Amino acid sequence: MRIRFDEQLELLNTMLIEMGALCEEAITCAVKLLKSDDPEMRARVHETENAINNSEREIENLCLKLLLQQQPVARDLRKISSALKMISDMERIGDQAYDIAEITASKPKVGHNVCHDLIVKMTDTSIEMVTGSIDSFVRKDKELAEQVIRQDDEVDALFDQVRDELIHAVADDVKSGEYMVDVLMIAKYLERISDHAVNIAEWVVFSITGMHIEADI
Repeated sequence: MRIRFDEQLELLNTMLIEMGALCEEAITCAVKLLKSDDPEMRARVHETENAINNSEREIENLCLKLLLQQQPVARDLRKISSALKMISDMERIGDQAYDIAEITASKPKVGHNVCHDLIVKMTDTSIEMVTGSIDSFVRKDKELAEQVIRQDDEVDALFDQVRDELIHAVADDVKSGEYMVDVLMIAKYLERISDHAVNIAEWVVFSITGMHIEADI
């Protein structure tokens, strides 16, 4: 019975990794649409969001089956309940990647690169946080989870830089105001994605220690 239970826990790990990879793909594709309105890329974001939603349902069903059909000890119970919380944040990450794609739809892509490097860095850091938070769960790595939580300050600082740079850019080029607003909204969604990664990491710490923590590590 325990062997079967452990096999299902391992399946849970695999499904979470796959869902995390879908989140990474959705974020990457969505941000690329800021510079190029690629219909195929936009369709991939939509398909990936649907796949994330399906993954959420499948993982939720597995977790409920583990809770109802088995009698998990406290450590396993924390792991399963944390996974249920995590997939909710991962589903929101998929939604926000889709929102980024929607923001860029039918918008003119101007020729300058205002905040391009900052947005790329925000994207890379947010993806790193999402991946790290899920890896920390699978590896039961409290230190990695705490590292993800600390990275939130980096994303917040990048958002502040984007906002300040856009304020100056709009003053110099009023005609590109709509584009600037798009960039600011994308930066805000990336900040929210990093917040969801922090939530996941906090649940990882709980699954390991049994204690909730505040995001001030």
